[in-house]
Amino acid sequence: MLNTNTPEIQFAIHAVRQASILVQQIQVEMIQTALTKDDRSPVTVADFAAQALVGYLLDQHFPNDAMVGEEDSAVLQTPEEHQTLAQITKFVSRFTKGATPESVCAWIDRGSAESAPRFWTLDPIDGTKGFLRGDQYAVALALVENGKVQVGVLGCPKLPSPSGRRAGDEGTNNGSIYIAARGQGAWAAPLADETNLTPIHVSPLTDPTQARLMRSFESGHTNVGQMDYFSQALGVQAEPVRMDSQAKYAVLASGGGEIYLRLLSAKRPDYREKIWDQAAGAIIIEEAGGRVTDLHGQALNFGLGRTLANTRGICATNGVLHEHALKALQEISA
Repeated sequence: MLNTNTPEIQFAIHAVRQASILVQQIQVEMIQTALTKDDRSPVTVADFAAQALVGYLLDQHFPNDAMVGEEDSAVLQTPEEHQTLAQITKFVSRFTKGATPESVCAWIDRGSAESAPRFWTLDPIDGTKGFLRGDQYAVALALVENGKVQVGVLGCPKLPSPSGRRAGDEGTNNGSIYIAARGQGAWAAPLADETNLTPIHVSPLTDPTQARLMRSFESGHTNVGQMDYFSQALGVQAEPVRMDSQAKYAVLASGGGEIYLRLLSAKRPDYREKIWDQAAGAIIIEEAGGRVTDLHGQALNFGLGRTLANTRGICATNGVLHEHALKALQEISA
């Protein structure tokens, strides 16, 4: 059973839930036809506001802990971004005391730390295009100690709780939250009531030809052509499940798919995964009974800086299909 009385677990759940509510409010009040972060769009405001809020909450609960986050405030402190910073401050002030442009920037910059023996890593909005389209996105927070994730929480405002959900079916919902702690299993709850915990488990499927591949709408960080070759090598006959963000990890962990890959894009062969893109989702899959490695089957090390520096891509599965997936990866790269 999950020990929700542990201060770290309590903090992670509270911070992700509050940040998820905050970005939902920004989405409702600001959404427009912006398509990239460079537009200083609603996703820009939401990214910075969520990181500021988690930085503020970290100051309240674990002031001595480092945080490795996606954003820093440098761009917000330019004259051109004065209005953007004012918008961010307005939203953050709904959830904090004493929010000013200066304090908001300081809270954001809590995320500028390098990795340490113990630190938190945050992706304030994973799946920016999904956020803008009104599709899947996630707030992802994890606690890392000595290179290994100990606690991971995903806030998925567009993803229903696992009860009664079909893979890829978003339905009408108020979102969900996914929680895992090392040795304590993986759990899901409605975002509106994080105390209503349900244990989640990966799919027991053993036939690789029936495996449902978790595939993204966006292709920026993966190799779409190789994904097709992988599917052929594995003999997959099932339709893939398509969605944005680490919400894929939540769905895989709760039995809605079997395999998720991050292959190196031909356009970015030297790309290395950012730790905040993987930490929370990885522990949730592992504690749900699955397995997460790089494309060569090596364990992920989250203690090497802001990236998984020694890791090439990601292979996440329901566990029983992992060796099948690694074998197929070897075939397509031979």
